[in-house]
Amino acid sequence: MVSRVIPVDPFDLVIFGATGDLARRKILPGLYRRMCAGQMPQNARIIGAARSKLTDKGFRDMVREALETFIGKDALDKDVTKTFLGQLHYQHVDASGEEGWADLRTRLDEQPDHIRAFYLSVAPFLFGEIAGRLSSTGIATSTSRIVVEKPLGHDLASAQALNAQLSQCFDESQVYRIDHYLGKETVQNLMAVRFANALFEPLWNARHVDHIQITVSESLGVGGRGAYYDKSGAMRDMVQNHLMQLLCLTAMEPPAQYSADYVRDEKLKVIRSLEPVKPADTVRGQYRATATEPDYCTDAENPDSTTESYVALKVHVANWRWNGTPFYLRTGKKLRGRMSEIAVVFKEPPHSLFPTLPSHATNSLIIRLQPDEGITLRMTIKEPGPGGMRLVDVPLDMSFADALGPQSEGMPDAYERLIMDVIRGDQTLFMRGDEVEAAWAWTDPIIAEWAERARKPQPYDAGGSGPEDALALLHRDGRRWREISV
Repeated sequence: MVSRVIPVDPFDLVIFGATGDLARRKILPGLYRRMCAGQMPQNARIIGAARSKLTDKGFRDMVREALETFIGKDALDKDVTKTFLGQLHYQHVDASGEEGWADLRTRLDEQPDHIRAFYLSVAPFLFGEIAGRLSSTGIATSTSRIVVEKPLGHDLASAQALNAQLSQCFDESQVYRIDHYLGKETVQNLMAVRFANALFEPLWNARHVDHIQITVSESLGVGGRGAYYDKSGAMRDMVQNHLMQLLCLTAMEPPAQYSADYVRDEKLKVIRSLEPVKPADTVRGQYRATATEPDYCTDAENPDSTTESYVALKVHVANWRWNGTPFYLRTGKKLRGRMSEIAVVFKEPPHSLFPTLPSHATNSLIIRLQPDEGITLRMTIKEPGPGGMRLVDVPLDMSFADALGPQSEGMPDAYERLIMDVIRGDQTLFMRGDEVEAAWAWTDPIIAEWAERARKPQPYDAGGSGPEDALALLHRDGRRWREISV
């Protein structure tokens, strides 16, 4: 199998916050890898914009160091690196003042036929201000694109305010709200598995599916970003966006065609079909100290913090396809391992012929997002050998690394794919404004109920599976969580 890489049209990408961590760790290395793959045109320009007063050379030196750190010095191609650095430029811009904007426009006007894209890798409170200045200075054209990172608001009201600010300067077709989870290869394969195979779609409903588990587990705590996280928590930081998007792609109806608004229309229908969550169907947790690791409150530098580092929810989608089938969502910090997966657990046969059926041996389809991206289908078969009909639960496993061989090594990571989609003008893997607002409208009452109860999150051991109440959330339904792999 040979992967086809189609070059994009010439573009100028302006990265606001180009000296920050996200740009150095993800955006710029991702663009370098796209050049290695032959996807970036030779006359494309990447313009860093930030408050620091760097020269072009100073910016290129900074990017070279970032490439050596996050890709590896030995992994860099000397010729490609030279070409890539030559396409980098820097412009000092004061996001809250007048300095630098005229010079930025002059740079961009040098190549008026290029696609103009603006990546806002900055604090969210600057989104509206930067968008306004791009519009008022004439830098943004009617075909420009603007990329904004999460958090996209703190609640429904702030999300509506942000959308209103962006809509004053850009048409919705120009706004790319990025969620890097949607750029993962396995997430997109979820749609391929569902809609390109006659095997699964007839079974993808409440008649055949017992329940669905969506897990995003992290082994690290919040150290280093505790001040931000303590104002957000797991619900705002993970559930409202990442887990919500995975839920939508799992539960949505087949779109009429694979294009941006058709896909996003179906995701929006899922969010609007979510039932309000009962207080008894929510669990909040906060990791506690171990012999070698501090607790959440220490990491957050707030000894009285009631912010959750773990959330588990039992969710129902109130439509014909999923009536009666629960979706269990969980995410947390300092758990047993780093793992993201969607598990579709099918119902047991209506009548069992075999008394030796293994305990908990139900068919399930596991879509692994990280690590070791791939898909596993668990089935029950006869154990080889004499001695009667002994049954065993086995996996039919497909990891991208094994199935695609060397081709899997060249798969772009999420940021690479999504940035190239911005240049192509493809919004399929980006969130629409009404989608963001609908997610907040569902999330806000849960957060408000927690605040009204004023109960501290349940403590859980670092390196474990989460609070006891989260285990009970499934146990009372006669189910259990899948193990979090180490």
